[in-house]
Amino acid sequence: MKVFVACSKHFYNRIPLIKEILEDMGNKVTLPNSYEEPFAEEKLKRLGKEEHVKFKQEMMKLHEPKIKQNDAILVLNFNKQDKKNYIGGATFMEIVKAWELKKKIFLINQIPKCCFTDELEGINPTILNGELTKLK
Repeated sequence: MKVFVACSKHFYNRIPLIKEILEDMGNKVTLPNSYEEPFAEEKLKRLGKEEHVKFKQEMMKLHEPKIKQNDAILVLNFNKQDKKNYIGGATFMEIVKAWELKKKIFLINQIPKCCFTDELEGINPTILNGELTKLK
């Protein structure tokens, strides 16, 4: 299966091991948009609003083609500070795009309690409870 990994840039350090496990299971892995430079957005914010807006728009334009070329999306929703099973806005947008494109949607952990919990429940992703071997 071809799997697009989506998560907060704060979890990028956890991707190499997960990528290795997925590939050992026979999957092909597509990495997040800004994986090579996770904090590029922070640099652009310092350059000004216009540069930041351009960056965000370019990242959002990549959602559809990346998700289209994959069979599934795996969301790495780990704890971020005091936020349990964190899913940020950009990752939520990727989940919605995957749902629109009728892709399999997997969450590594339970759906978080947040402003879009109801929408995530409506999307009805497969919850892996930390067990990548359940990704099928």
